[in-house]
Amino acid sequence: MDTELNVKDSNGTSLNEGDAVQLIKDLKVKGTSVTLKRGTVIKNIRLTADEEEIECNADKVKGLVLKTCFLKKV
Repeated sequence: MDTELNVKDSNGTSLNEGDAVQLIKDLKVKGTSVTLKRGTVIKNIRLTADEEEIECNADKVKGLVLKTCFLKKV
């Protein structure tokens, strides 16, 4: 890929591979009974081909894809 992605959190701050982010809203995880609470810090994010999504692993759920509009950089 020659084009560089410009991934931003809910506040407009740029996100990079390996950053830590915090949830700004409680999120229910589809397919499980887990709810990720507001304020949960998620470390080591991975960028995807979509500027509005990141991949990560939370405490209870592995292989999550989260929308950047629900995140803020820590």
